[in-house]
Amino acid sequence: MTHVAGSKADFQLVTHLTLAGSQYEIGKALTQEARRLGWAPAQGDPVVNRARRTWFERHWPQHHARMDGAAQALGLDPDQDELALDGLNFVPTGYGCSAMWIPPSAATDGHGRVGRNYDFFPTTTSEIMGGEPRPGELPMAARPYVITTVPDEGLASTVITMSALDGCMDGINSAGLAVALLVADFESAAPPEDMSPQVGLDSAQLPRFLVDTCENVEQAKQALLGAKHYDFGMPLHYLVADANGQAFVWERGRDGKEHVIEFGDGPLCVTNHLLHRHRDPMNLPEDTPGSFASYSRLRTLYERSKGVTMSSQDIRDSLRAVQQPEEAAVPFRTLWSTVFDTADRTLSTRFYLGDGGRYSEELVFPASAR
Repeated sequence: MTHVAGSKADFQLVTHLTLAGSQYEIGKALTQEARRLGWAPAQGDPVVNRARRTWFERHWPQHHARMDGAAQALGLDPDQDELALDGLNFVPTGYGCSAMWIPPSAATDGHGRVGRNYDFFPTTTSEIMGGEPRPGELPMAARPYVITTVPDEGLASTVITMSALDGCMDGINSAGLAVALLVADFESAAPPEDMSPQVGLDSAQLPRFLVDTCENVEQAKQALLGAKHYDFGMPLHYLVADANGQAFVWERGRDGKEHVIEFGDGPLCVTNHLLHRHRDPMNLPEDTPGSFASYSRLRTLYERSKGVTMSSQDIRDSLRAVQQPEEAAVPFRTLWSTVFDTADRTLSTRFYLGDGGRYSEELVFPASAR
């Protein structure tokens, strides 16, 4: 474990955690780190917990094995039904964001790339809830992790997470599959009635599930369409791309129907509105206070990418063009910007250190430590 960006004097202090061995050993190590950060297993409905374990065993055996490792770290029976042994969250989650996919055919060097801005509130949990920060309380996104896992069997990966050590917001695996999550529909978001774990994948577990189990876009489509998932009241969508030059956005409509959105062999841009309701990037509504400039950000990304070939620097410049302004009425900040190179199996990221345009130098992480 090493600190790779920022310091306690900066807004973010970023930790890189590299774990190798069996999934059981990786789960044990993740749980030990989560406990150090203050996490404890949550009580749950025994019937639901039993069904969750069964679902993971059948559909996500890597996670199931890591839960067994968590049980060992906690001194618990892995078959007990009273406590959830995953959900290693140490701060609440939620996000804005912008992203774009540039396929190999539209890249100057033939490398497919995803670029994304991770946008979030630079405030504490107490402030988000309308109160005053507690003494010593850090902002919700002040301690992100980069986690590289190299299992004895299966796909290695590197992910970035703000809050969930067994989930992620960004990820790429050793096969070149890249995933990024974004808010899909601010206007239909609602406070959750129940935050207890359900059967299937929560919002932050879904990208981790894909980088654990899928090597390409076609596998990812089938995995998503066959999976159970839930979002705790904040609808999300996911940009998925692979080393073969394919990409799609997966999202669920307000009626519950699942949608796979593809743009053929061209750039695919996504921000924070449902793409299946607005498929033409040149015919978008005007922004409202509730849309958080989602439509204008997408127009900007599309206009910069349509009909041209783009270098990796062009992608970075486009991300900066839609970066959250510090003077915006809604107190978002772009807390990190990532460029995934699906050909090289790397993600390159710069982290927000404070206002005044202060970011870390760009750091490059391979999907595998080997």
